Amino acid sequence: MAQAQRTKPAVRQSNSAPSPSTAADHDRPRPETPSDYKATKEELLEFYRQMVLIRRFEEKAGQLYGLGLIGGFCHLYIGQEAVAVGIQSALQPGKDSVITGYRDHGHMLAYGIDPNVIMAELTGREAGISRGKGGSMHMFSVEHKFFGGHGIVGAQVSLGAGLGFAHKYNGDGGVCVAYFGDGAANQGQVYESFNMAELWKLPIIFVIENNQYAMGTSVNRSSAEDQLYRRGESFRIPGIQVNGMDVLAVRGATEEALKWVQGGNGPILLEMKTYRYRGHSMSDPAKYRSREEVQAMRDKSDPIEGVKKYLADAGVSEDELKKIDQDIRKVVSEAADFAETSPEPDMAELYTDVLVEQY
Repeated sequence: MAQAQRTKPAVRQSNSAPSPSTAADHDRPRPETPSDYKATKEELLEFYRQMVLIRRFEEKAGQLYGLGLIGGFCHLYIGQEAVAVGIQSALQPGKDSVITGYRDHGHMLAYGIDPNVIMAELTGREAGISRGKGGSMHMFSVEHKFFGGHGIVGAQVSLGAGLGFAHKYNGDGGVCVAYFGDGAANQGQVYESFNMAELWKLPIIFVIENNQYAMGTSVNRSSAEDQLYRRGESFRIPGIQVNGMDVLAVRGATEEALKWVQGGNGPILLEMKTYRYRGHSMSDPAKYRSREEVQAMRDKSDPIEGVKKYLADAGVSEDELKKIDQDIRKVVSEAADFAETSPEPDMAELYTDVLVEQY
């Protein structure tokens, strides 16, 4: 049987000159290319302290989960510490707002929230930051302008656009940072949020924490465009790709993003190229990648080891770092003891915070 001849699809030809708006696209202002943040010795020590706190806290959370003291799902942040610390060190607590997905413990710690109340929330205790109702995935603090902890993939992006709208409407000068992962980057609501944020020039920084695997599929297999910093281009939202394993690169990019947003230019997108060492959650054996791959990332790109090198260059001794590590281990151990010994919520708590009104 003769094969049908393949023809090229018709292309509409136009001899007219491009419209002024099309021609102007090439001249749109863009944010400056960021440079690594020039941190002082004291700032480097604080970055180190915060990242070690997140690492040790998450390790302890993993242990408590294994002992059955933490129920439900538990998604650890081990390997991604430089992202939360680098970004949130540039924000103003009480003024700027943060919202993220369910891998949220590290962001709260980086925002200066007490490890005791975070760990108590993980174990479902009355002293937890959400009074034991949120658990690992649904933490919340209006006081700190930390708006979750969201279990629905990509839901936080739309809510983040709303927070950005509130900042603009109230004229409070605040900026919203909305974190989401490479898996959530393919959600439709993300693009609806992009569109509105650019139309209304909202003060929001969209942060894609690209840890390479979403739940268990590599970004290269799941995303036709795997350079995720380009995802906002069709909405005229500029994007910057950042080494998310280097806290100084993260902080430098955040400074540039804040300058762009606070200048009234509307949203910006930061793709943080990072990596999680553990599975998607505690129940994920992570068989979709090799141990050698994970170890290679630990050996070559670990964010904490990277800061150690900066600190060595700044004249900080190994003994000073060991002292910090010892102090943090004590903080985390005390948080775990607090979480284990705090009372569980009263049964009456089942009926509070269900509705805004009281009946």
